[in-house]
Amino acid sequence: MRRYKIIHRTYYNFSGAVLLGPHTMRLRPREDHELRIESSVLNISPDASLSWHRDVEDNSVVMATFNTPTNKLAIESEVVIQQYNLSPLDFVVADYAINYPFAYLQEDWDVLAPYAVPIEQPASDSLTDWIAGLWHPGEQIQTYSLLQRFAAHIQQTIAYRRREEAGVQSALQTLSSGTGSCRDLANLFMEAVRHLGIASRFVSGYLHAQPSSFDYGATHAWVEVFLPGAGWKGFDPTLGNIVGTEHVAVAVARKPELVPPVEGSFSGPIGANLDVGVWVIDL
Repeated sequence: MRRYKIIHRTYYNFSGAVLLGPHTMRLRPREDHELRIESSVLNISPDASLSWHRDVEDNSVVMATFNTPTNKLAIESEVVIQQYNLSPLDFVVADYAINYPFAYLQEDWDVLAPYAVPIEQPASDSLTDWIAGLWHPGEQIQTYSLLQRFAAHIQQTIAYRRREEAGVQSALQTLSSGTGSCRDLANLFMEAVRHLGIASRFVSGYLHAQPSSFDYGATHAWVEVFLPGAGWKGFDPTLGNIVGTEHVAVAVARKPELVPPVEGSFSGPIGANLDVGVWVIDL
């Protein structure tokens, strides 16, 4: 078991006094048999009324509402977790899905179908050609090996670039530019496997790693793929490998834009500065 303290601070400084609209936050990690929350503290200034709920994906979401004008907003989350995913390759895939291609059972497909629909449909010629370079009809390969092939190829051929601007690049944009952030690389991986009929979903969370070109104080993104018999298993194309102990999932969704850590609105003078800091500390 590994223990991590996750500190996530978000500060907005406005150009004048503003009225804050409701703000939605996804900052609490997803608890399951592999991850337990030991403690969790959320401090918000100015004072806010908080309402917690689970969304359709079972993500933990808190809604903050405000009553007083302010020229700044501070959101500080501190969570201590216990991570038990020490052997990420210790899983068993159902016999019929060990090798690709395979077909989901109908009862699973009824639920998974929305997760297998590509966002970019029909696929661009560039994306189709890129996929064909990694797998061609008639080739039989272990499903895990195919997914690992895609993740490793993205890591080896697409240059990581930290992007501060909002939004996610399309798969075509990432292939055309040859660069992307972690969320862009995740979106490319997700689009590719969906075009192969494999159900996948976008994951927003945190990564514990030594400071590097892609990890020095930010949230992280990867993809989970549904493997019959094993369930949702994570693949990180930024690292080119399966998700392990260092990854902490916070929110999942069919589309990347559905799970921003913080979203909200304000009315008042135009202009705001944003400062975000993230620390994942091994305890």
